Amino acid sequence: MKTKQILEKSGKFDGQKNKTVEQKLFFNRELSFLEFNRRVLYEAKDKKHPLLERLKFLCIFSSNLDEFFMIRVAGLKRQVESGVVELSMDGLTPREQLKEIRSVVLELYKFQEDIYYNEILPELNESGIYIHHYKDLSNENKEYLKEYFCREVLPLLTPRILDQAHPFPNLINRALNIIFVLKDRTNPEAALVKNFVQLSDKIPRLVQIPTKKANEFHYVLVEQVIKANRDLLFPGYEVVSANTFRVTRDADIEIAEDEAEDLLNAISEQIKLRHWGTAIVRLEVSNRMDDSVLNFLQEHLKLEDDEIYRLGRPLKLPDFMAFLSIDRRELKDKPFQTRIPPELLIPNKTIFECISNSDILVHHPYDSFTNSVLKFIRSAAEDPNVLSIKITLYRVGKNAPIVEALMRAAENGKDVVAFVELKARFDEESNIGWAKELENRGVNVVYGVLGFKTHCKIALVIRKEGNTLRKYVHLSTGNYNSVTARIYTDIGLFTANEDFAWDAVHLFNILTGYSKFTNWRKFIVAPINLKQKIIELIRREAEYSTPENPGLIFVKMNSLAHEEVINELYKASQKNVQIKLLIRGICCLVPGLKGISDNIEVRSILGRFLEHSRIFYFKNNGNPEVYLSSADWMTRNLHRRIELMYPVEDPKIKSELINLLELYWSDNTKSWRLKSDGSYEKIVPKEGEKEFCAQQFLLDELEKERKVGKFRIFTIPK
Repeated sequence: MKTKQILEKSGKFDGQKNKTVEQKLFFNRELSFLEFNRRVLYEAKDKKHPLLERLKFLCIFSSNLDEFFMIRVAGLKRQVESGVVELSMDGLTPREQLKEIRSVVLELYKFQEDIYYNEILPELNESGIYIHHYKDLSNENKEYLKEYFCREVLPLLTPRILDQAHPFPNLINRALNIIFVLKDRTNPEAALVKNFVQLSDKIPRLVQIPTKKANEFHYVLVEQVIKANRDLLFPGYEVVSANTFRVTRDADIEIAEDEAEDLLNAISEQIKLRHWGTAIVRLEVSNRMDDSVLNFLQEHLKLEDDEIYRLGRPLKLPDFMAFLSIDRRELKDKPFQTRIPPELLIPNKTIFECISNSDILVHHPYDSFTNSVLKFIRSAAEDPNVLSIKITLYRVGKNAPIVEALMRAAENGKDVVAFVELKARFDEESNIGWAKELENRGVNVVYGVLGFKTHCKIALVIRKEGNTLRKYVHLSTGNYNSVTARIYTDIGLFTANEDFAWDAVHLFNILTGYSKFTNWRKFIVAPINLKQKIIELIRREAEYSTPENPGLIFVKMNSLAHEEVINELYKASQKNVQIKLLIRGICCLVPGLKGISDNIEVRSILGRFLEHSRIFYFKNNGNPEVYLSSADWMTRNLHRRIELMYPVEDPKIKSELINLLELYWSDNTKSWRLKSDGSYEKIVPKEGEKEFCAQQFLLDELEKERKVGKFRIFTIPK
């Protein structure tokens, strides 16, 4: 049923093409993402977080917006420049979306600055952490910084003159720059000249000033140190003005894969362009910058007014993540000790024997990644009976122990196949490095399914047991990344189920060779049949639903932005299906529309951990089905990526996951409710109701387990 038919059925369509009415069925994808980042800023305001963690949320906001401009805004600008008029789901042209985006971003920047100056900085000072203005420092401290500048900074700076004989240089994407306006002291009548320096990432942004006071930390920003020592940088010149600025470039790598003879080299070349050779989509400048200097930059960078943002806070705020390295534990989240799932602790049993005994669920970060997933691969690498390991690697990060284990397995004579996704955005360079190193150590590396990103997370271990080959499978909603496994919530499943193993073998054959396999026993695979299966499950729930026995769809994922799937949810709502959606980020569905989405509620949980798991529950007329998946319900996931969805069949695990969904739904401190106007309202405890935070409850359960010896991670509190 199309949008028009949904409106006709609900009585909200008058037979004419009513664009205004139709648009209300969908929120704009880009504006929804910005609303998510508004909620990130509210986390920076929340005093239930330790102070340095609140500062971290300010940095995350800036980092998120950097990527947003590099990919989403850049894509819209390319559409405008090429004359393409592709309407968004809510009916906006690219130009209209850019206008709306700028309006919201300006508002969010103001909100961020208010939090930074009026809340975070004063509280840092109260806690003995100071970010000083250079002009306020003592002469002794200024002398120290002058010596520091000469020793650690000046040798790494390369002043570049800007005049008719010296063309405007390429500016590195997201690097911090200082533009100086200079006056010749020996020739007062000479015209002013402009010069700029680009700050390398090798120059620490925060310069610490020595202090004898215990538990105090004093800093000054390196750009202020550079400006203050300008005479050493430009001897013989008077500095009339000095201002910071920063450019953001289009960073979306597009490869004509069918024409690229060597995908690895083609992506390597595109990464180089990303740094300094692509179109600029945003210029951030200090709000103290003179109009004449700004006009100079605008003219040479060929930018429109709406591509320029004046900011009162320091630029390149993600550098401030360095504050989390300060040794002040009381200002950071309390450390926690992960657990080892008891199913993996059967006495005198190997991990493979444990998995043979029953399917095993792991819930990161509460369950140890090292003592479950990494142990699985390391054990396979050392076990003489293991013949082969196959795995997909999307984002493994730096210093990846999972990669070390795979190389060890190859050295031990195992047949190791690693599918490395080179097109994992912003991890391309890291993945290229791992791909080369894996190949050098004897691993069979495969990368690139033509036209698709491989986003599924799966590992297959094949072990010789007697006269048979036994297969062990690990499936996950998240990456094989030991760092994010400590800060993202994800679900993993270990199984020796023969049907899962059969599907895993054939999935890897699709990834590594030519295969049009369709005889799946358990796996649902995008782009083959995942979208169709999701729609079938939603329709089945609607068919079973009655006023006396309403259906239920309960979903947890990161984003919902697929028009056809959203329309099916609307139709199910009209059949009295109760639909509960835990959508952390983008949501294009409009809840609470009378006659259309009355029975749909959308919530978003933001907290200490990034909610990343994807769990889908369907009541199915009293015979509940639960699925885990690597995919969100978005166009890119269902059509342009290799993704996996798979059923949870163990009754105990299924029950635990349903309880986990209810646990999250009970959160009344870190949960937000999406309203039909596109804004979010914070859910707060009702009168007489206790505060409940799902993430904190799960952490508390870890502590209880150590004390009472019984783990109750999925038990709903009374």
